[in-house]
Amino acid sequence: MTDGLFSPVTNERVSQHIVDQIKSLLRDGKLVPGDRLPSERELCERFGVSRVTVREALRVLEAGGLIQIRVGARGGAFFTSPTAARLGEGLADLLQLSPLTAADVTEARMVFELGIIPYAVERATAEDIADLQVLVKEAEQALKNDAYTMDMSAAFHTRLASCTHNPAIEMLVQSFHGPLLMSLNEARVNAPLMGRKGTTEHGQLVKAIEQRDVEAAIKVMKTHLQRTASRVESIDE
Repeated sequence: MTDGLFSPVTNERVSQHIVDQIKSLLRDGKLVPGDRLPSERELCERFGVSRVTVREALRVLEAGGLIQIRVGARGGAFFTSPTAARLGEGLADLLQLSPLTAADVTEARMVFELGIIPYAVERATAEDIADLQVLVKEAEQALKNDAYTMDMSAAFHTRLASCTHNPAIEMLVQSFHGPLLMSLNEARVNAPLMGRKGTTEHGQLVKAIEQRDVEAAIKVMKTHLQRTASRVESIDE
């Protein structure tokens, strides 16, 4: 299946050229998830490079979620479909290394999270709603036990994004997890009890989604985010 697909490479950073060739073949549909790459020896011959170079390229592809290395008699390198979480890792690294403030993050959330509400309300399944309700109940119990953390709030917002059933939206939200958590933790410095009101609003939001009430859901989310915005602005000043 892969005869004639690969061409020798001779420039610097040879392994990257191999990665680029394979990515191009995937984009063009000449290779698809489930296909098996030729053996290391065959790849060395087709690309005209050493085994070390091929292994380096395979490591890059595996780290990017494009291939899966299997061992055993039927093992080898197989193409896979990257998950939203895996695709978002690169973006997450860039975001976490950028000089973002809590106010920057919350402003971005105002644009993005309000924008996805209509899709979440329209597309949320019974399972989605049940999962959100569980997250709200777990947060309520954690508040009673003085065990509430901002991770619980971040988990709710990430699960809410998955209600859109849009992998691009899920990828973006998952990549934003680190900055989101940072902004929530900074907001909590100004308002240690913010989790109580936030959890109540999460519950109101789930109810609006269950009732397919876009206007009510947007109103709750807007209030929810504006309060966080006011708290982080005072920190960043």
